Amino acid sequence: MRVSHGVFAVALAALVALGSATGAGAQKVHPTAAAAAPDPLIAAAGDIACDPSSSDFRNGNGTSSSCKQKATSDLIRSEPIDAVLTLGDNQYQCGSSQQFQQSFDPAWGRFKAMIHPVPGDNEYETGGSGCSRDAAGYFQYFGAAAGNSRGDTAFTLGKWRLIGLNAECGHAGGCGASSPQGTFLKDQLTKAKCTVVYWHQPYYNGTSRTSSSYKAFWDILYAGNADIVLNGHLHNYARFAPQDASGHVDAARGVRQFIVGTGGRSLFSLDGNRNVETTTKAYGVLELRLHATSYHWAFVTTAGTVVDSGSADCH
Repeated sequence: MRVSHGVFAVALAALVALGSATGAGAQKVHPTAAAAAPDPLIAAAGDIACDPSSSDFRNGNGTSSSCKQKATSDLIRSEPIDAVLTLGDNQYQCGSSQQFQQSFDPAWGRFKAMIHPVPGDNEYETGGSGCSRDAAGYFQYFGAAAGNSRGDTAFTLGKWRLIGLNAECGHAGGCGASSPQGTFLKDQLTKAKCTVVYWHQPYYNGTSRTSSSYKAFWDILYAGNADIVLNGHLHNYARFAPQDASGHVDAARGVRQFIVGTGGRSLFSLDGNRNVETTTKAYGVLELRLHATSYHWAFVTTAGTVVDSGSADCH
């Protein structure tokens, strides 16, 4: 069910009642605490807006199984969200300016001022009208929010540093340890105790194979005590156990990866379950409540239900 602050509030209230954030027993909420401003809430998803030329587009409303960008955007519009992270492949099929205006903008563009995006591989596709190998449509649509000339971005929200990377490596000067992005990431990880890092294609995918392009990123993340990585690209939701850069579960220092490729375009299942704590094939957004030294997560579907939630301390 929904209350005035949405389904995330329901999940959060349940977690507080269980004392899961601290391991303590049930807690009473005093009136002064209840009146305090809540800690920041962010929403994230990738693989979002359907190609407006698709037969499933249907004036932006989509079908029961495809082109659900309007339905996922309604989740964000109904919540007291402080920031929105889009995890690449924001607009299919190639992210031209015309496609952004016809599909992404009437849906997720309703809260464009809150969006902190990163690009995906589809923003660099060149197979359609108005497409550009330099993601011109993406950079034009998002403007200053797209970050620096490479497409990297970072900002502070509450006690957290949020770091977005253009991990389409060939278009951004590489993804190695000494690349401009690697240097940017190392520097940004020093700016706050708690960190969220996000880019499009995941390092871990549920199988024994990893994306070698991002090994250096993960080494940097692990060494820098990063907390959360958000990715899209795979059109499902998955939460992984905290891991080091070699695929070993490390509850103390490991980085927790979420795949949230559920923004609207289409869905498919994860290929494997290696170090996967949960996965589901459903449209929705991941909501993260960022406390001073911890965080709560909830994956909220377009059906209005929370299918995964929990909490953890940051490093």
